[in-house]
Amino acid sequence: MTIDWNAFNPEAAAAGGILIGLAAAIFVLLNGRIAGISGVLGGLFKPARGDFAWRVAFLAGMLAAPLVYALSTELPQPRIDAGAGTLVLAGLLVGMGTRYGSGCTSGHGVCGISRLSPRSLGATAAFMVAGFGTVFVLRHAPGFWGA
Repeated sequence: MTIDWNAFNPEAAAAGGILIGLAAAIFVLLNGRIAGISGVLGGLFKPARGDFAWRVAFLAGMLAAPLVYALSTELPQPRIDAGAGTLVLAGLLVGMGTRYGSGCTSGHGVCGISRLSPRSLGATAAFMVAGFGTVFVLRHAPGFWGA
Protein backbone atom coordinates (compact mmCIF):
# COMPACT_ATOMS: atom_id res chain seq x y z
CA MET A 1 0.00 0.00 0.00
CA THR A 2 1.31 3.44 -0.78
CA ILE A 3 0.53 6.85 0.69
CA ASP A 4 -0.05 9.88 -1.50
CA TRP A 5 2.05 12.29 0.55
CA ASN A 6 0.90 15.23 -1.59
CA ALA A 7 -2.68 14.64 -0.45
CA PHE A 8 -1.80 13.89 3.21
CA ASN A 9 -3.63 16.21 5.58
CA PRO A 10 -2.20 16.29 9.13
CA GLU A 11 -5.22 18.19 10.43
CA ALA A 12 -7.58 15.45 9.24
CA ALA A 13 -5.28 12.79 10.73
CA ALA A 14 -5.20 14.62 14.08
CA ALA A 15 -8.98 15.06 14.03
CA GLY A 16 -9.40 11.34 13.34
CA GLY A 17 -7.09 10.47 16.22
CA ILE A 18 -8.98 12.78 18.55
CA LEU A 19 -12.30 11.23 17.52
CA ILE A 20 -10.97 7.71 18.09
CA GLY A 21 -9.64 8.66 21.53
CA LEU A 22 -12.85 10.45 22.45
CA ALA A 23 -14.98 7.49 21.33
CA ALA A 24 -12.82 5.06 23.32
CA ALA A 25 -13.02 7.28 26.42
CA ILE A 26 -16.80 7.64 26.16
CA PHE A 27 -17.16 3.91 25.60
CA VAL A 28 -15.20 3.02 28.74
CA LEU A 29 -16.95 5.70 30.81
CA LEU A 30 -20.46 4.65 29.76
CA ASN A 31 -19.96 0.88 29.55
CA GLY A 32 -16.91 0.14 31.68
CA ARG A 33 -15.49 -1.82 28.74
CA ILE A 34 -12.45 -1.43 26.54
CA ALA A 35 -13.14 -0.67 22.88
CA GLY A 36 -10.81 -3.37 21.61
CA ILE A 37 -12.15 -4.67 18.33
CA SER A 38 -10.91 -8.24 18.73
CA GLY A 39 -12.62 -8.45 22.12
CA VAL A 40 -15.86 -6.94 20.80
CA LEU A 41 -15.90 -9.34 17.85
CA GLY A 42 -14.77 -12.34 19.89
CA GLY A 43 -17.58 -11.74 22.37
CA LEU A 44 -20.13 -12.40 19.63
CA PHE A 45 -19.06 -16.04 19.57
CA LYS A 46 -19.71 -16.55 23.29
CA PRO A 47 -22.13 -13.78 24.27
CA ALA A 48 -23.25 -13.24 27.83
CA ARG A 49 -26.82 -12.23 28.60
CA GLY A 50 -27.53 -8.73 27.24
CA ASP A 51 -24.14 -8.64 25.55
CA PHE A 52 -25.02 -9.36 21.93
CA ALA A 53 -26.90 -6.23 20.79
CA TRP A 54 -24.28 -3.66 21.73
CA ARG A 55 -21.53 -5.72 20.08
CA VAL A 56 -23.49 -5.95 16.82
CA ALA A 57 -24.27 -2.22 16.97
CA PHE A 58 -20.60 -1.38 17.61
CA LEU A 59 -19.41 -3.47 14.66
CA ALA A 60 -22.23 -2.25 12.40
CA GLY A 61 -21.21 1.32 13.18
CA MET A 62 -17.61 0.54 12.25
CA LEU A 63 -18.77 -0.84 8.90
CA ALA A 64 -21.32 1.92 8.26
CA ALA A 65 -19.03 4.88 9.06
CA PRO A 66 -16.85 4.66 5.92
CA LEU A 67 -19.96 4.08 3.80
CA VAL A 68 -21.56 7.25 5.17
CA TYR A 69 -18.27 9.13 4.69
CA ALA A 70 -18.13 7.94 1.08
CA LEU A 71 -21.40 9.79 0.45
CA SER A 72 -19.66 13.11 1.12
CA THR A 73 -16.32 12.61 -0.59
CA GLU A 74 -14.41 10.34 -2.92
CA LEU A 75 -12.57 7.61 -1.07
CA PRO A 76 -8.90 7.04 -1.89
CA GLN A 77 -8.13 3.95 -3.93
CA PRO A 78 -5.45 1.96 -2.09
CA ARG A 79 -2.83 0.05 -4.03
CA ILE A 80 -1.81 -3.11 -2.24
CA ASP A 81 1.47 -4.62 -3.41
CA ALA A 82 0.79 -8.14 -2.17
CA GLY A 83 -0.91 -11.23 -3.44
CA ALA A 84 -3.92 -12.95 -1.93
CA GLY A 85 -1.75 -15.60 -0.24
CA THR A 86 0.37 -12.98 1.47
CA LEU A 87 -2.72 -11.13 2.68
CA VAL A 88 -4.29 -14.33 4.04
CA LEU A 89 -1.06 -15.26 5.82
CA ALA A 90 -0.76 -11.75 7.25
CA GLY A 91 -4.36 -11.86 8.49
CA LEU A 92 -3.82 -15.22 10.16
CA LEU A 93 -0.64 -14.00 11.83
CA VAL A 94 -2.38 -10.87 13.10
CA GLY A 95 -5.26 -13.00 14.41
CA MET A 96 -2.82 -15.29 16.22
CA GLY A 97 -1.04 -12.27 17.63
CA THR A 98 -4.24 -10.83 19.05
CA ARG A 99 -4.97 -14.14 20.80
CA TYR A 100 -1.44 -14.53 22.20
CA GLY A 101 -1.26 -10.83 23.14
CA SER A 102 -4.72 -10.82 24.75
CA GLY A 103 -5.90 -7.99 22.54
CA CYS A 104 -5.44 -6.04 19.35
CA THR A 105 -3.93 -2.72 18.38
CA SER A 106 -7.09 -0.83 19.27
CA GLY A 107 -7.42 -2.47 22.68
CA HIS A 108 -3.75 -2.22 23.66
CA GLY A 109 -2.57 0.70 21.53
CA VAL A 110 -5.44 3.11 22.04
CA CYS A 111 -7.21 2.04 25.22
CA GLY A 112 -4.46 0.26 27.15
CA ILE A 113 -1.75 2.87 26.70
CA SER A 114 -4.16 5.65 27.70
CA ARG A 115 -4.72 3.75 30.97
CA LEU A 116 -0.93 3.26 31.37
CA SER A 117 -1.39 -0.50 31.43
CA PRO A 118 2.05 -2.17 31.62
CA ARG A 119 0.74 -5.16 29.65
CA SER A 120 -0.56 -2.85 26.91
CA LEU A 121 2.68 -0.86 26.82
CA GLY A 122 4.61 -4.10 26.33
CA ALA A 123 2.18 -5.47 23.74
CA THR A 124 2.19 -2.22 21.76
CA ALA A 125 5.98 -2.09 21.80
CA ALA A 126 6.12 -5.72 20.64
CA PHE A 127 3.78 -5.29 17.69
CA MET A 128 5.42 -2.02 16.64
CA VAL A 129 8.89 -3.60 16.69
CA ALA A 130 7.56 -6.64 14.81
CA GLY A 131 5.95 -4.38 12.20
CA PHE A 132 9.08 -2.27 11.74
CA GLY A 133 11.22 -5.39 11.46
CA THR A 134 8.89 -7.01 8.95
CA VAL A 135 8.85 -3.93 6.72
CA PHE A 136 12.61 -3.63 6.92
CA VAL A 137 13.23 -7.26 6.00
CA LEU A 138 10.65 -7.36 3.21
CA ARG A 139 11.57 -3.99 1.70
CA HIS A 140 15.26 -3.51 2.38
CA ALA A 141 17.12 -6.75 3.10
CA PRO A 142 19.13 -7.57 -0.05
CA GLY A 143 18.12 -10.83 -1.67
CA PHE A 144 15.40 -11.56 0.86
CA TRP A 145 12.10 -12.64 -0.73
CA GLY A 146 13.48 -11.73 -4.13
CA ALA A 147 14.00 -8.07 -3.17
